[in-house]
Amino acid sequence: MLSENAVREALAGVKDPELGRDLIGLGMIKRVALDDGAVSVEVQLTTPACPLRKTIEKDVVDAVQALPGVRAVKVSFSAEVVGRAPGPGQDRLKGVRNVVAIASGKGGVGKSTVAANLALALARHGARVGLLDADIFGPSIPAMLGPASEPAKPTGDQHIRPALHYGIKVMSVGFFVEREGAVIWRGPMVHKLLQQFIEDVEWGELDYLLCDLPPGTGDTQLSLAQLAAVAGAVMVTTPQEIAVQDVVRAITMFRKTEVPILGIVENMSHYLCPSCGHKDEIFSRGGGRRLAEESKVPFLGEIPIDTRIRFGGDAGRPVVVAAPDSEVARTFMDIAAATAGRISMQNLSGPRRSPSLVAIR
Repeated sequence: MLSENAVREALAGVKDPELGRDLIGLGMIKRVALDDGAVSVEVQLTTPACPLRKTIEKDVVDAVQALPGVRAVKVSFSAEVVGRAPGPGQDRLKGVRNVVAIASGKGGVGKSTVAANLALALARHGARVGLLDADIFGPSIPAMLGPASEPAKPTGDQHIRPALHYGIKVMSVGFFVEREGAVIWRGPMVHKLLQQFIEDVEWGELDYLLCDLPPGTGDTQLSLAQLAAVAGAVMVTTPQEIAVQDVVRAITMFRKTEVPILGIVENMSHYLCPSCGHKDEIFSRGGGRRLAEESKVPFLGEIPIDTRIRFGGDAGRPVVVAAPDSEVARTFMDIAAATAGRISMQNLSGPRRSPSLVAIR
């Protein structure tokens, strides 16, 4: 006889492709319903940006369809985003489940472009996202995102409400200084401002807070690792050796501060001529992939040189928003999904924080 227990026993043989553990043991099967041979299964993913949702759906359907008496199988999804547990003195972002550093060892590699588009891509996947421009001396996120639908402003209780751009919460020192102005501060002032952006900004409930860090291995990186439980760092590089060498130093710094490396993104990987289709590897080739292999971390993807990325950044409409169906926007979506998958794998193997329930349409 077909029963809920029989369905659950069948699903005990289905494993999460990334975690390698069965869905029943992981608690991912939230509901099983039967109606005259039609079986409905609700699967709770570890992130709304799960890169292997279709694989999981197929495996669930195949396992249930093999049972006698089953005439149809319907799979629905929700998601539970789990955050990294904070260490001593790091519980300043109570509603933020995952702080993600977007970093590089070298300037000019397109780190802010990657940070902005990854934040928007995660939001398109269905996550609640914030973006902190932690580059105090060279804030570029406000220009890249254009006018806010809701500007940043102080509240009556000495807190700051973040700006809202394309559905994501954003904070930057660039909101409070003139475009031609310069922030001329020593290290302790940088630490104090970053602490204020972490403690006094009303971030609310977020699944991911991406932090666009300045290049190098200085005060801002160390302050972030001290103030927040950073779920991991996405390292951005270009293919040429000089950029790769600087990223190696940044990886070493993060590992010494016990910040996991989520993976490597290779920006400006190549240029594909839109007229003739010729592929030109302007900045050499394969540096990011080689670095990932040598550092034993995942290679998250490569982003080509595309004029739409530059146009979008200059116009305040990143390519993920301006051209969401383009190939390069899909690349950012894939990298965002891979990053979210890495965070889920890491958090499920370590201490857990309170979950965030997100419905997936």
